[in-house]
This record gives sequence, structure tokens and C-alpha cells, in this order.
Amino acid sequence: MNAIKKLLKFIKPYTVFAILGPLLMCMEVAMDLLQPTFMQKMIDVGIANQDNGYVIKLGLITLVSAFIGLIGGAGSSIYAAKAAVHFSTDIRRAVFKKTERFSNQNTDAFGTGKLMTILTNDISTLQQAVIMTLRIFVRGPLLFIGSIVIVWFTARELFPILLVSIPILVAFIYFFSVKSGKLFTKVQKAMDQVNTKLQEMLAGIRVIKAFDRHGYEKGRFKTVNDLLTRRNMTAEQLILTLMPMMMLVVNMGIIAGLWLGVIKMNEGILQVGVILAFINYLNIMMNGLMSSSHVLMQIARSFPSAERIVQVLDTKIDITESAHSVAGHMIEGNIEFRDVFFSYSKNGEYVLKNISFTAKAGETIGIIGATGSGKSTLVKLIPRLYDPDSGEILIDGINVKNLPLETLRSAIGFVPQKAMLFSGTIKENFQFGKEDVTEEDMDVAAQSAAASEFIDRLDGKYEHLLMQGATNLSGGQKQRLSVARAFIRDPKMIVLDDSTSAIDALSEFTVQEALGRNFSATTVLIIASKISSIIDANQILVMEDGTIEASGTHDELLLKSDVYRNIYYSQSGKEVKSG
Repeated sequence: MNAIKKLLKFIKPYTVFAILGPLLMCMEVAMDLLQPTFMQKMIDVGIANQDNGYVIKLGLITLVSAFIGLIGGAGSSIYAAKAAVHFSTDIRRAVFKKTERFSNQNTDAFGTGKLMTILTNDISTLQQAVIMTLRIFVRGPLLFIGSIVIVWFTARELFPILLVSIPILVAFIYFFSVKSGKLFTKVQKAMDQVNTKLQEMLAGIRVIKAFDRHGYEKGRFKTVNDLLTRRNMTAEQLILTLMPMMMLVVNMGIIAGLWLGVIKMNEGILQVGVILAFINYLNIMMNGLMSSSHVLMQIARSFPSAERIVQVLDTKIDITESAHSVAGHMIEGNIEFRDVFFSYSKNGEYVLKNISFTAKAGETIGIIGATGSGKSTLVKLIPRLYDPDSGEILIDGINVKNLPLETLRSAIGFVPQKAMLFSGTIKENFQFGKEDVTEEDMDVAAQSAAASEFIDRLDGKYEHLLMQGATNLSGGQKQRLSVARAFIRDPKMIVLDDSTSAIDALSEFTVQEALGRNFSATTVLIIASKISSIIDANQILVMEDGTIEASGTHDELLLKSDVYRNIYYSQSGKEVKSG
């Protein structure tokens, strides 16, 4: 309930719509409640007295009231939908904005599948709950209460039937609403698993095909899909069971009404029209309760959705700007790590241990080591994708935590290990590096990244459309575009995380030449699996088990580092020698 209260602020801008919807619904309900009374008068007054004029007059009044009800119902639907859709749109925008600011650790804590479910299914569930609350939850109780009041004044002799049937109906609704809320919480958890599996499968479809693992993946998807099916079936069957049980109670009430009504009619207490009106009002009451029960169940479904949404909105962002951040600093590119420790799990199992090194502005730093030695994690700490557990990372002598994130990240050209391009044009991808990019900027960056040769052959050149994940490009082409995107912003620091692994030696040479020619004042950090990629670096860091095993130039490391020497000899085809 607290989660719902927190989200109500999103409907405040649309208070007028939220008020007009229920008000117009009241108009429709009033017209609906008059219909059985008009019918009663037609029978007991007009037809009984053979007064055709009265019947026609009342018939016309009934048609006018039905038309007024139609206007009220249509208006209510329009304004309720406007309030609910704008409400959910603003929530979706707020959740998206918050997840954009998530650190990698925040995102890992939720999982991609759960975040997708929250942004789609949970917000849609909440939207539907608001629409139903503004319309049906007004209509249902008003029809129910209005029918009771009218029966009390027009057919009080049959009122005891309501005293028996109504408590039974209310008890059914309460039980099923509480039960359905618990069941739909389980449904949403199962939906998370399906979305996670689906996202993983689509991202890795090429690997699945290459290893011919279709059957295995179908089996895994079937497991989570079957779980969702079972939980959905249980929840939906529970809801569908409510309708026939309520119909049974109402039908028994109708039978009792007819039996008691006939007795009272023979005694001259009631007329036929009153009995028929009572039956109609009994049906209206049942419909009011049924619609109210559906809203209650939808609201019950929305509670866990609201809690998950609020969980995202209330998440404390790990990566935040200091209140004492240094504004206006022009970054030069001097980097220093001081005794840095870092772990993903925060349980003392450090991925990086006691990392210390210095890189002066304009220097090239090579980083090499075995898989899992901490190379990529090290460079992710520079733009604050993660923060270290202890120690300091300094840029120009300033702790990165004291630099505005925009200042820090706009000074870095980051090329991740896996080239990540977005659906849209090549130009739009380049604009990630520089918003006001020009044709000349793109030409220079593309040439420096050895990307011009294939871009020039594409339809539309820089306006060429890339599919999601740039699947219409080869791995090498994606890497070169990713490098060009980093070059185009002319950064003070460039991080190349093994980003030339899929391109040929000639293209890699072009990239290295461009780095020396166009970025001589830029600090360059190159993670490489090949020594040839970093052999001319000012300083090479040799990573082993999360530590810097040795550092120095290529020649210095050949003399003092067994790890580096073994890598060098294994790649050059020479016999591995020990120091």
C-alpha cells in the first residue's frame, strides 16, 4: 500500500482527468439505475391501466436517459484513459531515467530480465488498475449501493433476500481478491525468468546456432515457460471460479425473490412490475459486485507491481557525485591508481588487489595478462562504471569521486571489449561520441579507425541503418566503428579494451598510427592479448590474479617478468625460457 501511495504523485498533474472520469461515470450509473424503475412504472401504471400515452412517454424518457448514460460512459472512458496512460507514461519515463543512472552494480542486482518486466508488464498492470479504478470501481459500488437503496424504498418486502445474499457475495470477493494477489506475485516472478531467458537467448542466438544447441535451449525455455503457464493457469482459474459461484448465489436470490414476490402479490401487497424491477436490481447488484471484484483483483495484482517499481525508484545509486565536486576543471589526462582494491561480490574476494601505477598525460599504457586477471575491471574504474572498495583513483591529482560525472566521462573515449552499437544510422552512433558531429569529423574518425573502406561502400554511407546490435555488420566492422566513435570526441583519455581483437593486422596498424599522430597529447590505455599491440607503449602493466605482477617497457619486462616473457615467447614462436 505504501508503494501505491508513493506512486500517486505521478497522477497529480492529471487530477482534472482523474476527477472528470468518475464524475461522468456517476452520470451513467444514475441513468442505469433509473431503467428498472421506468420499466416498473410502465407495467404497473401504463400497461395495467391500458394507458398507451403514459407508456410511450415513459419509453421516450427511458431512451433519453440511456443516451445521457452513453455520453457519461464514453466521457468517463476517455478521461480515465487519459489519466491512466499519462500516469503510466510518466512512471515509465521516471523508471527509465533512474535505470539509466544505475551503476553496473545496481543493474546486476536487479538483472536485465526483471528490469524489462518492470518497464513493460508491471507498469502496464498499474495502468490497467488505474483505468479500472477510475471507471469500474466507481461504477460497481454505485450500482450496488444505488440498487440497495432503491429496493429498500420500492420493494422493502423483498429486502430480507439481500440481507442473506450480499454477505455471501462480499465474503467470496474478499477471499478471492486476497488469494489472487498472492498468486499474481508468483506469476510476475515467473515472468522475470521468462524475460531473462528470452533476452539471453536472443543475445546469444549465433552461438546457439554455431554449437547446434537448439534442443537444449528449447528445453531450458520450456522449463521457465511451463512454470509461468502453471502459475498463470492457477491464478486465472481462481478468478474464473468466482463468476459461477456468484451467479449461483444471485440465481438463488432470484428464485427466492420470485417465490416471495408471488406470495406477496397474491396477498395484494406487491405488483408484477415491482417483482421484475427487484430481479433487475438484483442482477445490477451482482454486476456491480462482479465488476468491483475484478477491480479489486486488478488492484491486488498491481500491489506487487507497484512495489517492484518503487524498488527501482528508491534504489540508492552506487555511483554518485560528491557534494564537494570540483566544477570547471579541464581534464589533462594524468591518471594515478593508489592501492586500489575492488570486488564485485563485496564479500572479500577481490578481483583487483593493491593496484598502484601512474600514467602521465600523453602516455600510452599497455595492459596484458591472462583471462580473468582483472584487466577490463581495472579500466572500468576510470570512468566510474564501478567504484573501488578501497584506495583512490586520481585524475590530474583529483579523486575521480570529486569530479562531476559529466566532466569525467566526456573526457574519456571508451571502447568496450564487446563492440556495442545501437540500432539507427552510423551517424547516430557517432553522435554518442559528439552530439554536433560534422561530415568532416566522421571522415577523420573513420579513416583513423580504418573504417572508411567499408563505410564508403554502404548505401547512404553515414546514413546507413544498423540493425539492433549491428548484426548487419561483421565483428571487425563493428569494432572499427566503435573505435571511430571514441576517436570522434577527441578525448583526453582513450580506453581500448581489447578492441582490435577482431580486426586485421593492417587495420590495427592504421589505428595505432592514428593514435600516435592525432592523439599525441591523449592518455591511451590499451588492453591487449597480443604483445605486438602494446610493444611500443610507454609503460606496460602485467596483470596476474588481480595484481600488477610487473610494470615497465617491453625491454624491461623481458628482463624482469617471467609472466611477460612467457607470453612473449609463446606468441613469437620461440621456446619459453625461465629467468
